[in-house]
This record gives sequence, C-alpha cells and structure tokens, in this order.
Amino acid sequence: MNLKRSHVFTGSVYEELAGYSRAVVVGDHVFVSGTVGIDFKTGVLANGPEAQATQAIDAIEQCLKEVDSSLGDIVRTRVYVPDPAHVMPVSAILKQRIGFTHPANTTICSPLAVPGAHVEIEVEAIRGSH
Repeated sequence: MNLKRSHVFTGSVYEELAGYSRAVVVGDHVFVSGTVGIDFKTGVLANGPEAQATQAIDAIEQCLKEVDSSLGDIVRTRVYVPDPAHVMPVSAILKQRIGFTHPANTTICSPLAVPGAHVEIEVEAIRGSH
C-alpha cells in the first residue's frame, strides 16, 4: 500500500497566505481543502451563491482530475454557508453536480474568512471508489 503524501496547489493567494495546499493525497484518499467560488487565476468571486457553488465545484473537479480522481469518487462533503437563506440554492447545485455519488454531508451556517464569499466547500474522495 502506497501511503506517500502528495499535494496539489492551485496558485490561490489563500494557499500561499496560510501555507496550505488545495488537496492532500495519501494512498487513494484525497482531502480537498475548503474551496470558495473564486477564479484562482483572476481572484474574482463569482456572483451569487449558486454561481459560487458552481465555481467551487469546478475548482474541486479540476483538483481531483490532477490526481486521477473525479467528482464520482467523492465520499464526503462539508459545506459552509453564511446565510441560511442560501442553503437550499447551494444544496441544489451540490445535488446537480455531485448528488449522484450520495456522499456523506455536513452543512454549517457560519461566517466565512473570504469577504463576499457565499459558500465554501470541502470534500474527501477515495480514488477508484465510483
């Protein structure tokens, strides 16, 4: 069993600021950091909770692809939403994009560290589990 650790970086200013990676891979387990709906190349947040959830999932999907995984391998999601009114719209995007995997899920209403962010999503995946 290969338990060597590897990392994925997106170039996000937040990764540099706090010294973390977008994802850590140990064996077939992939742990993706909380991801907000920002374009990491431009630094621009998408407009509104649904668009931010879509952007965050796009970034997560790209990260998973880099380590030979996919959205289908997601086994756990954690979703942070500051405004309770945005839980349902964000949940609809989650269902549309990754609901087919029926992952374990936790949704928490809490302030976020990134000003203007309406959602932050983190996932755990197991490569090859889909």
